[in-house]
Amino acid sequence: MEVKTNVMRILDKHKITYRHYSYDATQAINGEEVASALGQNPAQVFKTLVTMSKSRHYYVFMLPVNQELDLKKAAAAVGEKAVDMLKSKELLPTTGYIHGGCSPIGMKKFFKTVIDISAQNFPTIIFSAGKIGYQVETSLDALAKVITYSLEDIVAK
Repeated sequence: MEVKTNVMRILDKHKITYRHYSYDATQAINGEEVASALGQNPAQVFKTLVTMSKSRHYYVFMLPVNQELDLKKAAAAVGEKAVDMLKSKELLPTTGYIHGGCSPIGMKKFFKTVIDISAQNFPTIIFSAGKIGYQVETSLDALAKVITYSLEDIVAK
């Protein structure tokens, strides 16, 4: 039976073309292992990270799975002095997603989202479909039909 995640249903509702992948049967845990299990370029596979500022505003950052988020660049991208990673236990009540299955689409509430500028190097990007074991692939133009985002340099060099 084919699994449809909430993210896939939202994309369907907006008539957005996407491909979906399942790595459910693999032992892949982190993003690089997922990219490898699916034979995908890790620079094109994006992880979704959630942060919180001192003023208790939440921000979402998407970056390649083989990169690290530069917290100073991330804070600057959203006009904050500093941001910190959201604690795992706060992720589900804040976003509706669990660690490893967080997607920028379909969160409980929309948070300002920044995608690393390297995303524009690819015709499509691949990211979590909102459930561990599932990913979706779509273009930035298509993604812009369901979420608002900006492109910034947010990775550590």
